[in-house]
Amino acid sequence: MQRYPRDLSGHGPHPVHADWPNGARIAVQIVLNYEEGGESNILHGDAASEAFLSEMTGAQPWPGRRHWNMESLYEYGSRAGFWRLHRLLKELPVTVFGVATALARAPEQVAAMKDAGWEIASHGLKWVEHAQMEPQQERAEIRAAIRLHEEVTGSRPRGWYTGRCSMDTVAIAASEGQFAYIADSYADDLPYWVETGGHAQLIVPYTMDCNDMRFAIQAGFTEGMQFETYLKDSFDMLYAEGCAGTPKMLSIGLHCRIAGRPGRAIALKRALDHMRRHEHVWFASRAQIADHWRRAHPPRSGPRPSQMDRDSFVEAFGGVFEHSPWIAQAAHDAEMGPHHDSAAGLHGALVRIFRRADAERRLGVLRAHPDLAGKLAQARRLTAASSAEQAAAGLDALSDDERAHLMRLNEEYTATFGFPFIIAVRDHDKAGIIAAFERRLHNDREAEFAEACRQVERIAELRLAGLLGT
Repeated sequence: MQRYPRDLSGHGPHPVHADWPNGARIAVQIVLNYEEGGESNILHGDAASEAFLSEMTGAQPWPGRRHWNMESLYEYGSRAGFWRLHRLLKELPVTVFGVATALARAPEQVAAMKDAGWEIASHGLKWVEHAQMEPQQERAEIRAAIRLHEEVTGSRPRGWYTGRCSMDTVAIAASEGQFAYIADSYADDLPYWVETGGHAQLIVPYTMDCNDMRFAIQAGFTEGMQFETYLKDSFDMLYAEGCAGTPKMLSIGLHCRIAGRPGRAIALKRALDHMRRHEHVWFASRAQIADHWRRAHPPRSGPRPSQMDRDSFVEAFGGVFEHSPWIAQAAHDAEMGPHHDSAAGLHGALVRIFRRADAERRLGVLRAHPDLAGKLAQARRLTAASSAEQAAAGLDALSDDERAHLMRLNEEYTATFGFPFIIAVRDHDKAGIIAAFERRLHNDREAEFAEACRQVERIAELRLAGLLGT
């Protein structure tokens, strides 16, 4: 039994309708990262100066030394950039990702955030890398961040975003914080649930592309117009998708020391003005989005196929391929993950086992299928699935002539090919089934064996859709 932890399918080809409030076609979520005063600095007990996300692309840390230029670039964010962005955004719902030690050094800014009604989420204890932290150290830092955040803001954070996280961050944060959401993901345009930290945790993904950090990296934005155009294009695409029936969320990531510069702030203003000119746009904080999602799209209940034990899995899906539980047994023992928890995903896992089997074993699966309207049907000895399928096509209500004709076809087909005629009856009406029966009698055995296998796979697909939904 192998389990692959990553979810590579997400909401799939038909994403859940977000059902944003008041019929909004898009949710626009603005994050202001407040990190100034929480960055690496020997004044803060760190081993070296900061080297990340500043105007000095490619800067290196200075071990054991302060870096005057780097410090002043960060100070611009707290001294000037924050206030420019506060004036620009104070009428909008904004989520602040606040580094706890930075917030502790910014009482006036915190007061301004609260006066504007902004949500203040936690951005960790310090703006430092978590990737190399041992789990116990990271847990201690998360706990300390929550305590300090509550001291500084007066309430526990409802959301969490580390950013420079480890492979353990989400699980530890989920187990420690009782967070309405965690934002350490870039995997989707919609929120989604994960099982981690001992419970269902809502993830409200963040962004690396609609993010002013691209001014501070190579091959990023070099002028405000690029940022503005990219934000507008992202909004327009998602807005069009919302108008077409699949509303999404646009995340915008800002930093006081980056977007707070005049030439970038004016570009941000023009992009926001463009968004405001559209109807049915919901500007929301992350907490508002999380609360809506919890009400409208609560976590899925019941066991997921990839999480079932072997006996339960085989009991639930062993009959998807007629009288062939060995296929479900082998699929359960192979690598499975969250991408197998949908009907299409689980079908993919099962058909791989069927396709890799040798011809003799696949022939056994074909021979496990009953004749259409044959003796087993007349004796009411079909499986429940086969009985329902044949009844849906009207094969349980044949005239005497129709039944006699099908019996002759069954006998001729089995004598010719050595296995019963198989067709996904839910794809056809009674006339179409008989026409296909008569046509396929003229195939050679190799072609008909291949066609029968395709029909077996299609029957399994339809059965899984009935069990798991589409």
